[in-house]
Amino acid sequence: MRRRIRITSVAFVGLVMLLGSSFASSADDRSEILKVREAIWRAWFANDTKTLQKLVPPDAIVISAGEEKWKTQAEVFQSAAEFRTGGGELVRLAFPRTEIQRFGEVAIIWSTYLVETETNEKRSLASGRVTEIFVRRHGQWVNPGWHTDSTK
Repeated sequence: MRRRIRITSVAFVGLVMLLGSSFASSADDRSEILKVREAIWRAWFANDTKTLQKLVPPDAIVISAGEEKWKTQAEVFQSAAEFRTGGGELVRLAFPRTEIQRFGEVAIIWSTYLVETETNEKRSLASGRVTEIFVRRHGQWVNPGWHTDSTK
């Protein structure tokens, strides 16, 4: 009987330690995931292909608001280049509400966004919702897919 209690106690303490370390890393992971998300959005508007190649993998699938066709990584990079060559500049980027769900090496971010851009001295404001998928690959969070919608 004492042996059973001792084994149960050790198992319980191990479980508590495991859960505790899991929760501690979640706060750090949240910050890291949000930093990567911000880097991707800013890289797209700046046509920073080096950052995009590092954080948006070749198997990416993207569904954008108002567009019937889904995009691949190459098409995401092409649209970033077109935005910049068309004179586009990012003025403001904000995520007023963000929730993160974590499932092991996968995180799903649910957010509202606000983007203000300027093209040829004309400012535009866009807002909507975005669902983004992040996967930890080789120790790095990458973004293999997202879906945006827009609001008025």
